[in-house]
Amino acid sequence: MGTLSDPAFWSRLQFGFTVTYHYLFPQLTMGLAWFLVYWKWRALRTGEPQYALAARFWAKIFGLNFAVGVVTGIPMEFQFGTNWAGFSRYAGGVIGQTLAMEGMFAFFLESAFVGALIWGEKRLGPRAHFLAAVGVAVGSWLSAYFILVTNAFMQHPAGYRVEADGSLGIAALADYLLNPWAWVQFAHNQMAAVVTGAFVVAAIGAFYALRSTHMAQARLYLRAGTLVGLCASLLVAFPTGDQQAKMVARHQPVTLAAMEGRFASGPMAGIAVIGQPNLAEKRLDNPIEIPGALSFLAYGTFASEVHGLDEYPEDVWPDSIELLYYAFHLMITLGTIFIVLMAVACFQSWRGRLESTPWLLWLLMLALPFPYIANTLGWMTAELGRQPWLIYGLFRTRDGYSQVVSNGNVVFTLIGFTGLYFVLGVLFLVLVGREIGLGPEKETA
Repeated sequence: MGTLSDPAFWSRLQFGFTVTYHYLFPQLTMGLAWFLVYWKWRALRTGEPQYALAARFWAKIFGLNFAVGVVTGIPMEFQFGTNWAGFSRYAGGVIGQTLAMEGMFAFFLESAFVGALIWGEKRLGPRAHFLAAVGVAVGSWLSAYFILVTNAFMQHPAGYRVEADGSLGIAALADYLLNPWAWVQFAHNQMAAVVTGAFVVAAIGAFYALRSTHMAQARLYLRAGTLVGLCASLLVAFPTGDQQAKMVARHQPVTLAAMEGRFASGPMAGIAVIGQPNLAEKRLDNPIEIPGALSFLAYGTFASEVHGLDEYPEDVWPDSIELLYYAFHLMITLGTIFIVLMAVACFQSWRGRLESTPWLLWLLMLALPFPYIANTLGWMTAELGRQPWLIYGLFRTRDGYSQVVSNGNVVFTLIGFTGLYFVLGVLFLVLVGREIGLGPEKETA
């Protein structure tokens, strides 16, 4: 990633920190949104108070999460101009379109409906309040799509043209908005967000079950969280993760080689279960591989040849191969654990024994942070894999940072963000902990 004297290093570190911290919050709002829709729908359909109570409780958690997500997201918009002026001059005519759409059409829609969802239940009535929940869910996912279209353009440029001054502009808006990379990335990312939401819901249900409080709500959270968690974890792996891997293999073969620590080309390429990339000797140390698995997953046949890093000049290799390799493999490991854990929990739920299985409840409760870690590792894989390009194949990262901003200024603001976000994080945890401690407003069983 560069040395400590490299301005690009500090600008990348600052943006990496702010975007990683920020994304801790949108992934939960996107994951929780459809739980709220489901519970509001069930309350409207059945009239049973437990569903309305669940929606009311989780709307408070949603609102707190949404508020901190907004606060932590605003600085990133400014960083395009302050830290990445070269990138903004070059690609602002393209990426500015979807960033504006996200703010105008999606974020404002979501914000308006969040207020109605949290404070408007009595005034709106059951049907209108259900529609508010739908508006929140649609707004949050629409917002995600516009952001992911922007990122997809950086991964796989589509629908652009080069203007007379050398900057980029929109040639075909439909091609830009319907970039095939964006569709695959959106499906994969949103399923991962649902995994986060499901694990949080299940963890709070397990917490209440272990304390033997709010048991009707605990059963509701456990049943919904584990079932949705299993389905979403499976969908993250296949087909969305599978299609994402095939997209990388098709359009970024050097990235795929780095993700798997594969230096030599050849057929029957295996997936490394264990191994340590050795850049000095250009090999994978101590590998334990599944033969042919990478060829099959990337190209559909075991005989397919997978390109190795040795086919490409080193100046187009990802610049943090070791970190990329471990981020990718840890993400895959966690995803596998999620499937197993939720499958066991669903089986116990089907048997009617989940609430009476303390060891499994402890696992569900303690597993709460791991989807956040897996999502972070997934984004690290995507962004480290794209290097050394800001826009893959068109514009290098070293050309995008602001030349007039000194290292000292970037470090100073990074320290400021760290302190501010620490305070915000503590405040968020205190407020959410208070809501969880109080629990649902009343017991239903």
